[in-house]
Amino acid sequence: MFAIARSELIQIFRNRLVLVTSLVMPVAVSAFFIYRHEAFASIGSLGYIAAIVMFTVGAFGLYTTAVTTLASRRQNLFLKRLRSTAAGDKGILAGLLLPVVVLSLLQIAAILTVFAVVTGEPGNVALLAVAALATVAMMVGLALATAGLTNSPEHAQVTTLPVSIGVIAVASWVGISGTEELTLVKRLLPGGAATEMVVDAWNGSASVILLAPTLAWVVVAVALAARLFRWEPRR
Repeated sequence: MFAIARSELIQIFRNRLVLVTSLVMPVAVSAFFIYRHEAFASIGSLGYIAAIVMFTVGAFGLYTTAVTTLASRRQNLFLKRLRSTAAGDKGILAGLLLPVVVLSLLQIAAILTVFAVVTGEPGNVALLAVAALATVAMMVGLALATAGLTNSPEHAQVTTLPVSIGVIAVASWVGISGTEELTLVKRLLPGGAATEMVVDAWNGSASVILLAPTLAWVVVAVALAARLFRWEPRR
């Protein structure tokens, strides 16, 4: 697994498109939100900005990159060749996704640390970290499911758009309007409960029960991935 991960990490830094998508774009967008935090906080809150930053990295740095990577490795038959080695299926997928997952977690941690230095520390750091980990797990699961519907790296530019835009839109909706109205709908949408948890954690109060919808999406995504994922190109 770690040999696959090391090779994949090298490929990320050699591929300019993936490097821009997974590193440069999320950092640039996050820097803009931090720089303009006073303006955005006036329509939402500091927790809302933290959630948008988290989902920007999750959607573009993690989700899109993971789908593109898996589609590319399938198209060039690398996945098929890996299955002929001693590595098991779970080890192969873990090795391929480990670098982008670690990079995304480091980005989220670094960006939120800078944000906290600029604006003040969040009220509940532990629950903020839990929300970030649950969000990353959800985005990985959704990436595996989407990869099953993606025929090529070029196709990934289309198949990843609904989830990428969708989770950021949900985060914006919940972060700005709160959950006083349409509470159940907002919490059940992917990213809704996680956004509420980040907002509450930043303000110093959050409920662990808000993890349930996000973890439920992890289960749903993994179940879909088990049905949809393909190891060889579609004929």
